Amino acid sequence: MVDEIETTYHETDDERVLELRRGDRRVTVSVTKNGYGMLIVADETGELERYYGFDMALDHAAEVLGVAPTEIDVPDEADGMGM
Repeated sequence: MVDEIETTYHETDDERVLELRRGDRRVTVSVTKNGYGMLIVADETGELERYYGFDMALDHAAEVLGVAPTEIDVPDEADGMGM
């Protein structure tokens, strides 16, 4: 059985953050709340890439976790991240 993906969403004063965990891997997709900004995909080592589109950011996050993007259950609160 494939490790299940744990998905959490939270907001800070400055950003919206979608955190994805699978086994011992963790990837975040985040975007600033202040106006227009790119989504940042990061793992334990730091920033990996920046994207304008949420779908592209999720594709990269899924690749890092070794799963298909369709296996990521995005919470309703995270809708609207990106353009």
